[in-house]
Amino acid sequence: MSRRGMLTGAAAVGAAAVGAAGVVGLEGSSEAATAPAAKREPVELTWFGTHAWQLKCGKSVVLTDPWLTRFKTGTFTPEGADPKTKLVIEPEVIDKHLSTADAILVHHGHYDHMADVPYVAKKTQATVLCTETHANLLRAMRTPNELLSPVRGGEYLPFDGFSIEVFPSLHSCSGKRHTYAYPGYRYDVPQRPRVIEDLVEGGTLAFVITIGGLRILSLSTANFDPNALRDLQVDVIFAAPGGEPGITDRLLQTIKPVRKVIATHWDDFDKPLDDPGIPWTDLTPLRQSVERTGAEFVVLDHLQQVTL
Repeated sequence: MSRRGMLTGAAAVGAAAVGAAGVVGLEGSSEAATAPAAKREPVELTWFGTHAWQLKCGKSVVLTDPWLTRFKTGTFTPEGADPKTKLVIEPEVIDKHLSTADAILVHHGHYDHMADVPYVAKKTQATVLCTETHANLLRAMRTPNELLSPVRGGEYLPFDGFSIEVFPSLHSCSGKRHTYAYPGYRYDVPQRPRVIEDLVEGGTLAFVITIGGLRILSLSTANFDPNALRDLQVDVIFAAPGGEPGITDRLLQTIKPVRKVIATHWDDFDKPLDDPGIPWTDLTPLRQSVERTGAEFVVLDHLQQVTL
């Protein structure tokens, strides 16, 4: 069955766990009627789970945090992730879904965002935008140095067929002490990362991808830097759950009104990519935050595509 339509069967079971999250089938959806036809080209978005997205317009392809291997870590068990879980890259899984890219956007350095980047970068020869810490970790993982482009936030980077704006951002925090897993920076190339705790956060970035006349704000966690994004104007946001109550509402008050918010990083990534997504949290608060502003809330399943 095509994943372009409404979730059915096993996928519907996963959707039911979301509660009233508002899973949307978007086959045939288009923004052409709301933007000048001369300035808009179709942009195809494909979700590979976690924050792994492929944005395609014509011959241009942008990837965000392309992690497809999805090895078991225990992250969503009561015990939590085992920090000594070995890093694994499965080329056959990646090759099944990815063939080309012009740019790879690394939002932060955790394993569920960056572990597959060395293989994907070498395979596609794409430019990798990342912090200096991420670049040092990727160098340690044998990523060709000539593919790495360290950024800090504030950059405007034109490519053939699209442009990238880089913004400083923040990782989500949780718990009594407002912490997150595996903090830290790497100012020199370390020993090769072997386990998941070796891939430290290393600074978090947000990106605006302008492609096909569409402006997409890509956030890999529920948190953000309000000073960096104040009065930003975009058409679409990739937004993660976990920042409610308060953070998502603050995000949507900080930027200018947006038309569409697409949920990201909502799935239990210990489960295989070929299986329907299983939510790690209730998406209802995120949906409610979005819909209070009048924006459309969209949830795609694993490997599902939508054309805007």
